[in-house]
Amino acid sequence: MNFLTQIKMTDFLRVILPIYFVVYFSVAIVLKSVLVAKRTGKNPFVLPKDDSVYGVVGFYFKLVLIAIFMYAVVYAVFPAWHSYFLPIQSLENQTIQCVGISLLFLSLVWTVIAQTQMKNSWRIGIDTGTRTELITVGLFSISRNPIFFGMIVTLLGVFLATPNAVTLFVLMFAYVLIQIQIRLEEEFLTKEHGDTYLQYKQNVRRLI
Repeated sequence: MNFLTQIKMTDFLRVILPIYFVVYFSVAIVLKSVLVAKRTGKNPFVLPKDDSVYGVVGFYFKLVLIAIFMYAVVYAVFPAWHSYFLPIQSLENQTIQCVGISLLFLSLVWTVIAQTQMKNSWRIGIDTGTRTELITVGLFSISRNPIFFGMIVTLLGVFLATPNAVTLFVLMFAYVLIQIQIRLEEEFLTKEHGDTYLQYKQNVRRLI
């Protein structure tokens, strides 16, 4: 890739990344939360604020979301700081960056579809106070955790679009947190839905 092409791609990413995350958080978190709260009369944010495993994982995952948004803003506003992110130059080519951008938009569509199919069962955290329906259709028929899968793909897309040490660390750290959260939810769902969930767990893969 020649220098001018790289400059154009960088300029495009500086514009698109902040816009993407504003749209992502607005649609996938804020709007969905408002809709579920309106339909159920309950706050879908059920992350505990204690020092339990649930609370610690939830706290660090919120930090991940804040960090990736701040990264997008800094990337856009302070281009001179890019070198401090320790770019992985071997991955800095237009083809890989286009793959990353494609993954971002595909993951957003995937996540919104999964949230829609989850209906009023959607929560941020584990809701021990309300029995929710076990969703097994649509994307949930090919992945037990399509929303978490979408989050992983989103962060992978950011890494491929802007490959550096910061985005790689965020991707790896978030992946570990998601794996822990998934297992906590599996334990809860087994208690909540018993054999129905165990059968579903046996037939459908954890991610994809």
